[in-house]
Amino acid sequence: MPISAVDTISLALEHTKRQLFQPFRFGQWTRLAFVGLLAGELGSGGNLNLNSGRSGGAHPLGFPKIDPAILVGLIGTIIITGLVLFIVFLYISSVMRFVLFDGILKKECHIREGWNKRQGIAWPYFLWQIGFTLVTFAVAVILFGIPAFFAYTAGWFRYPKEHIAGLVLGGIIVVCLFIVFCIVVAVVHVMTKDFVIPQMALEGIGPIEAWRRLLPTLEAEKGGYAAYIGMKIVLAIGAAILVTIATVILGLLVAIPVIGVVVAAVVAGKTAGLTWNVFTITTAVVAGCILLAIFLYLVAMISVPVIVFFPAYSIYFFAARYRALSLTLYPVPATAVTTPLPPDLPPAPSPA
Repeated sequence: MPISAVDTISLALEHTKRQLFQPFRFGQWTRLAFVGLLAGELGSGGNLNLNSGRSGGAHPLGFPKIDPAILVGLIGTIIITGLVLFIVFLYISSVMRFVLFDGILKKECHIREGWNKRQGIAWPYFLWQIGFTLVTFAVAVILFGIPAFFAYTAGWFRYPKEHIAGLVLGGIIVVCLFIVFCIVVAVVHVMTKDFVIPQMALEGIGPIEAWRRLLPTLEAEKGGYAAYIGMKIVLAIGAAILVTIATVILGLLVAIPVIGVVVAAVVAGKTAGLTWNVFTITTAVVAGCILLAIFLYLVAMISVPVIVFFPAYSIYFFAARYRALSLTLYPVPATAVTTPLPPDLPPAPSPA
């Protein structure tokens, strides 16, 4: 009988301990942090907000209001740049997902070798991610758009007091459907990452073919995979709490010198007569992105055990259900070479 989701935890913990601490290698730790961060294994993100002051006078720090034309151009540039960066990093994440899988499976992470080796198979996965993102966005628009269009054409928004019951009931239904939709999207994403990637990596097939092969397995063992998803949610919550605590402590340690540098830069810029323009805003945004990248990498460094544990957890669980992965994870030892027996001798002639 395949190993259960609960029994897999001990195997993943033992794997994590051996790969990271027996022996401890700082270079390996650093590479895993880098690959895990780019592969999106941390499951966290950051928002870069650009807030402006009121238009009536100067900012308390002495910064004048920004020209609306410059602001519109800057926002357009940020949107286009953000879209381009999203596509670029989505491709990098697709390749790094396979590099991370190889690093966990072999207990040895090599970025350059993995990047050169896995770009071919990562391309269909990259296209899959783009298609999945577009479908997700389209369904979300339909999920909110159809009820909003119905409410608008029915006049609910123009006379909300007369349609409170309909608005409340419709809002509850839309929210419930949206929650179910988010759960389905998250499950598909996890299944693809945990069970489709191994098939693509080991057999060189596309994501659609891998899903076609996975579905009969899911049908045959609904309880086992449901327990896996449930256990992974519990483990993810526990890991998120620990990582959050460590991140807060790290943030406090990093914030003190960063705030000092920012204050010094603002004072120096004000003394030099600098104002907010395209150059200074771009410099501030770039500096903020660099600081954010450094902070995320530090978070990845303290999250390396989590980065290793969860892929190992999925590998050991799926290996009991996928023969190609099982043979790679538990290679069959070479049989001992035995001396061949001599051929059977012809029967002795009968006596005269």
